[in-house]
Amino acid sequence: MTHYRNITIDNLNIFYREAGDQSKPTLLLLHGFPTSSFMFRDLITRLENKYHLVAPDFPGFGQSSMPLVSEWEYSFDNLAAITEKFILALGLEKFSLYIMDYGAPVGLRLALKYPNRIQGIITQNGNAYEEGLTDFWNPIKAYWSDPTNPTRIEEVSGMLTLESTKWQYLNGTKDPSKISPDTWLHDQTLLDRPGNKEIQQKLFLSYSTNPPLYESFQAYFRKYQPPVLVAWGKNDAIFPEPGAEAYKKDLKNLDYHIFDTGHFALEECGEAIANLIDGFLTKNVSKN
Repeated sequence: MTHYRNITIDNLNIFYREAGDQSKPTLLLLHGFPTSSFMFRDLITRLENKYHLVAPDFPGFGQSSMPLVSEWEYSFDNLAAITEKFILALGLEKFSLYIMDYGAPVGLRLALKYPNRIQGIITQNGNAYEEGLTDFWNPIKAYWSDPTNPTRIEEVSGMLTLESTKWQYLNGTKDPSKISPDTWLHDQTLLDRPGNKEIQQKLFLSYSTNPPLYESFQAYFRKYQPPVLVAWGKNDAIFPEPGAEAYKKDLKNLDYHIFDTGHFALEECGEAIANLIDGFLTKNVSKN
């Protein structure tokens, strides 16, 4: 059974989902944009009998606190800092990471700081290589270069609309009829809260701090050789398949799987991915 919990970190309420026996291997699930721990609702149910699962919402997302941009600095460094304090508060000494989209630069910052806590990594469209940044990113990169330009602001603001959120869920899927409208409507309701548009614009701008860290992430892979499971939606226009292929350059213990789906691969291929995770954790973590 999933428990819905809250914890105060730096005067912010951090909401999280938790399931499973805490004595079993822990999997920390870090969500992407524009969603929250909601994206893991079914995965948690599929794995809770064998693992301890913890899925927080980042500030500004889901059910966690959403201070205004004038009240809190929305940056990937700060998202990582809050998540670090969260894992310390919960006493997560050893854990595996599930990283997706925004969760990748957050989780990999944690791996750089706590390499000996990381038992394994599942990357599902979680980018760590320049190869994963294709033409989709051109308007965002232009915004990085000129963040006060009204045209650039308008371009990135277009990514916060219902049409864009729905596109993220449906684009590249093999059978769009399998994707529940509850997904994009849930996310959009939270995106449309007063003040959230400005939060997401700040994070679009802060994303510019992530590519310069790719070399450090890759050096971590080469030095520590964590077991990594790639479970990637190959039709993702945001983080396409070359971003998955690039992991092969640095990792020796790599379990590589590509799915015929899009960005939110769990929505269409959740059962298959859950089975892969179970096998991956059983092989690399459960016997340790």
